[in-house]
Amino acid sequence: MVANYVPAPTFLSPGDTAWQLTAATLVGLMSIPGLAVLYGGLVKKKWAVNSALMVFYAFSMVLIVWVLWGYKMGFGQPLQLGPGILSRIVGIPGPALSSKMLEGRASVPLLNGGMPGLHMPMSSLVYFQFVFAAITPVLLAGSVLGRMNFKAWMLFVPIWATLVYSVNAFMLWGGGWLASLGVVDFSGGYVIHVAAGISGFVAAAVVGPRLTKDRNSFNPNNLLAVVTGAGLLWLGWNGFNGGDPYFANMDASAAVLNTNVAAATALVAWLAMDMMAYNKASLLGAVNGMVAGLVAITPAAGYVNGTGALLIGLAAGVIPWLTMNKLGKVGIFKKVDDTLGVIHTHYFAGAVGGLMTGLLADPHIMEYIGKTGFSVTGLFYGNPKQFFLQLLGLIVITVYDGVMTFIILKLISLVVPLRSSEADLSHGDIRIHGEMVYEEPIPIGLMGGEEVKEQDI
Repeated sequence: MVANYVPAPTFLSPGDTAWQLTAATLVGLMSIPGLAVLYGGLVKKKWAVNSALMVFYAFSMVLIVWVLWGYKMGFGQPLQLGPGILSRIVGIPGPALSSKMLEGRASVPLLNGGMPGLHMPMSSLVYFQFVFAAITPVLLAGSVLGRMNFKAWMLFVPIWATLVYSVNAFMLWGGGWLASLGVVDFSGGYVIHVAAGISGFVAAAVVGPRLTKDRNSFNPNNLLAVVTGAGLLWLGWNGFNGGDPYFANMDASAAVLNTNVAAATALVAWLAMDMMAYNKASLLGAVNGMVAGLVAITPAAGYVNGTGALLIGLAAGVIPWLTMNKLGKVGIFKKVDDTLGVIHTHYFAGAVGGLMTGLLADPHIMEYIGKTGFSVTGLFYGNPKQFFLQLLGLIVITVYDGVMTFIILKLISLVVPLRSSEADLSHGDIRIHGEMVYEEPIPIGLMGGEEVKEQDI
């Protein structure tokens, strides 16, 4: 028996659609299980379950927010909040669930104001953009591991995704104010990494530090889990940057190659800095270098050539190393307890990549949208304006995200404590969730909520 053939819409390209769904899945794997495993291995044993659960909750909650109102806030019609800039800040909230919308042809705004149709259904685009929205608060979580009240986290994620991430996405990707000026961010150096870095740093400052004993001794409980999570991040980034041209084309291929070149260069550069400073190569240092390189190439991946990717990777291996190992030991950076140093590997690395896009963007490397294409020209290729546009974008995202994160946390603190109780901080997972990452005897009285004998778990 031969099944009846249902023809696809004429606009649909099976190759483009398949690549977009594959790229989205790769990015999703970066969060679950990638960052859940990475965080679970990086923290002390007593915080492994809590850290992983923060990731799984954020991924799930953001999806609900995204399909109910977030997608259209980031990629829908502009919400008229006032004249001028205020009319191009965010989109009109609304659901992305109807069959008419999800089966229709996807489209995205261009820098020139056009709305070209893509060769895939809208559902592919909604899901692809969701995994970016989800990973951003997941990255932010790295700043507050080991002390944030899980109830506060449950409130923070949907509010932050709505008021911060969706606004960033619209301003830079959805045809908003920054995009109309010419600020570019190929795949989220500003929208995701600068946002996560500055918001995480503010959150760490507002929530407060870990227990002194945890801050002084917070060795990873499982380095093999760290390697597994880091590997998922690295290869998952092929979808992160390779999916953003929205077509399975030459720019996607160039973005994937550039991504890997920058990551490898930054990893080696970070190790070299470790060797020169401490005469010792560190696995954690290699992971930090890898992440910094991946973050830095993200805003530039489809705009620079291979030499540009190499230079960005080199800068990403050196500058965040210096901020973490030198700047991180003085002033506010020493005072604020950013658990995993997200300000260094994401904010500073994202800033490096975004600004270097303004220097190194090669006009012969094109991002293709449908039958049209546009190139970005950096200062070294004759367009100094692009660097200053990139600087403007960095300042706007930094200020808006930092202030809004502070406001969100202060409002949440009126409802629930931002910080876990002292007993929860002492005992971690077993007290907060009734679970432990490794099977061990449960201390007498703990499950009944009574105080237990002090021990390092």
